[in-house]
Amino acid sequence: MSSPARRRLSLPRLAWIHLWAKPLMSVLNLLLLVLGFGAITFVILASEQTEQQLQRNLAGVDLVVGAKGSPMQLILSGVFHLDSPTGNIPASAEAMLRAHPFVAQVIPLALGDSAQGFRIVGTTSAYADQYKARYREGQWGAQPLQAVIGAEVARTQGWRVGQRFAGSHGLASGAGSLSDHADQPFTITGVLEPTGSVIDRLILTPVESVWAVHEAHHGDEDEAHDDHDAHAPPAPPRELTLLLVRYRSPLAAVSLPRWVNSQGPLQSASPALEAARLFKMVGVGIEVLQGFAAVLLLAAGLSVFIALTHAVRERQPELAMMRMLGASPARVSITVVLEALLLALLGAALGLALGHALTHGVGQLLHTQQSITLTGTWVSPQEAWIPLLAVGLALLACLGPTWRAYRTLLLPLLQPR
Repeated sequence: MSSPARRRLSLPRLAWIHLWAKPLMSVLNLLLLVLGFGAITFVILASEQTEQQLQRNLAGVDLVVGAKGSPMQLILSGVFHLDSPTGNIPASAEAMLRAHPFVAQVIPLALGDSAQGFRIVGTTSAYADQYKARYREGQWGAQPLQAVIGAEVARTQGWRVGQRFAGSHGLASGAGSLSDHADQPFTITGVLEPTGSVIDRLILTPVESVWAVHEAHHGDEDEAHDDHDAHAPPAPPRELTLLLVRYRSPLAAVSLPRWVNSQGPLQSASPALEAARLFKMVGVGIEVLQGFAAVLLLAAGLSVFIALTHAVRERQPELAMMRMLGASPARVSITVVLEALLLALLGAALGLALGHALTHGVGQLLHTQQSITLTGTWVSPQEAWIPLLAVGLALLACLGPTWRAYRTLLLPLLQPR
């Protein structure tokens, strides 16, 4: 123990022994630290992944056009596929928008059906190109009742090219028991690679497929109606649900939304604006969780300060013995600093693990609801601040006890009482 190297090595070991001299107090402090750092880690991982997915799902869409209603609902249903649409619009609206000089691209969407909880989206091959999706196998099926499935659909259902499935009327995850289209099954012609966007959990098919299925369903109703009335109603006009528009120039953002809103049943919504509003609303919950984590860390720092203060006071005879054996005041105080650092860094490590585990658990819950994808394997550069925060909290908490240990006077402690 005489060499400087061995003396330095003994300090962490001594601090560790002192730390667990009162295990109940140490466990309580550690629990507060773990919960605080775990909450901060979860906020970092969840907010970063959510924001990136929101931006990725926008995929260059400048404007969403649909039926009159809530602009937020248009974005949630047409871009993120998290809500039901506001209604349908005439199919002629697509040609009208394509002819507008400010419009560079129009992608039609026809919604209304699902399969095993995954939405069937009637669209064109341009929709997959919008997300830069690549085909793992197969290709786009241009014929009605041909479908391309996203990576998440293929993984969960085990479907491959050539397999057939039946759609169900309705967009809810539980839809399918009431109006199955078993007589008009879809044939899978392609499987997409994972993109990390909403397209991973969609089933894409030509718009004509959605029209054909619903016209056939309407035809069955007409036949049943003909048994009672010779004057059956005509087939309904073909409709679309939403149109995704890309501007030709930035000037379109000024005039095109106003022009669309003036076209009778049509309404426009800006994905960038509504996504900012959505993230602002989500940000309220994030701020609450951040405040909760800050309170926990403040309580942990205060608890560590109290514990170290009492420990230094109770350890006065031991500190005096260390001074008698040649330990300098700095060496005595370093053991108190190391004690706080070991506890804080252990709390940070366990908090990081808890945050990743919590993110993974929430991600699994959202996965069952076909919602935003979260994964605990995500690593954020912002996590590097957590160990630094732990060190700062430890140094702040041990400042008073360390100064008390440094100023320990040897003679009063050795005098008989």
